Amino acid sequence: MYIYHVNNSAIRMPPGTGGGVMHGTTSEAILCTLIAARNRALETKGVENISKLVVYGSDQAHSTYTKACKIAGILPHNIKSIATTVDTYFSLSPLTLYKVIQADVAAGLVPLYLCLTVGTTSTTAVDAVKQLADVAADYGIWIHVDAAYGGSACICPEFRHYLDGIEQVDSLSLAPHKWLLTYLDCCCLWVKSPRSLVKALSTNPEYLKNKPSELCSVVDYKDWQIGTGRKFKSLRLWLVLRSYGVANLQSHIRSDVRMAKVFESLVKSDARFEIVVPTRFSLVCFRLNVLFRSNSRGIELLNRRLLEWVNSTGRVYITHTIVGGVYLLRFAVGASFTEERHVVAAWELIREGADALLKVVSEH
Repeated sequence: MYIYHVNNSAIRMPPGTGGGVMHGTTSEAILCTLIAARNRALETKGVENISKLVVYGSDQAHSTYTKACKIAGILPHNIKSIATTVDTYFSLSPLTLYKVIQADVAAGLVPLYLCLTVGTTSTTAVDAVKQLADVAADYGIWIHVDAAYGGSACICPEFRHYLDGIEQVDSLSLAPHKWLLTYLDCCCLWVKSPRSLVKALSTNPEYLKNKPSELCSVVDYKDWQIGTGRKFKSLRLWLVLRSYGVANLQSHIRSDVRMAKVFESLVKSDARFEIVVPTRFSLVCFRLNVLFRSNSRGIELLNRRLLEWVNSTGRVYITHTIVGGVYLLRFAVGASFTEERHVVAAWELIREGADALLKVVSEH
């Protein structure tokens, strides 16, 4: 519980009766909260209506969200993946969500669960928690915020606005193994109503009965998770917090964001490249956009070759994604020993690769 006191203080979680538990990954956190939401809904709607339960998330939500929904018994056609666009920088539109929910209610379906994301995997898009929570509140929907990546940045005051409205949600998960110098696997889950979680997941076999549990003088975390046994994940996070302190962790986050901004400015300085979405945290989404400006397939092939060329050197590793039909490259800053000179050197290598590829293309 000490870990959660420190984390809640760092990101300014709302005071109240909520509680927290350490999970391995966000996948587990989503599954457990989804089961709690499902059971809460079925208590009033009846088990016979389980096929009417509907869940919502953007098309940028992590792929494990869909997997968790299937495991929890949500019918595939009731897992609503709502399209996002570059106009909203791939964040979920409150108006679009409202229209989808309204249509489902009119069709006799039961809105159950909304998964919002603070820092999507592809582009670090941020869903507007407050506005979306306002929409969901009218339907009694369980609201979960997946802040696996972006949540770590919220220990810095300048990023906390991304969690505006967090007091309205039912659960929040963040993964220190993403950006808080803690190795895999380590996920923190906070729930507003621990009772809902325990009621859905508790087991009480005879061989586990004991007086402290019967007297409610201890917290049985087996009832807050899928499995019975637990690793000592809190120890590694405790060591990180004690070793670095909040101030140094904030410095780590700010340094990564600053270096990402340096890389972004370098990309902008070369007219052959473009930034696809604004850089919020420490991920820069960019692409080479020259020669084939009216040919999206040509641009994609050029960037695929650039990605292969850069990674084949063994000096830098970048990744790609496709959002809104656009193939783009991703440069992430996050290692504890990364310095600005490394970022500049990475950019010079990318430019070298672009020069080499464009020379070959122009010769043909």
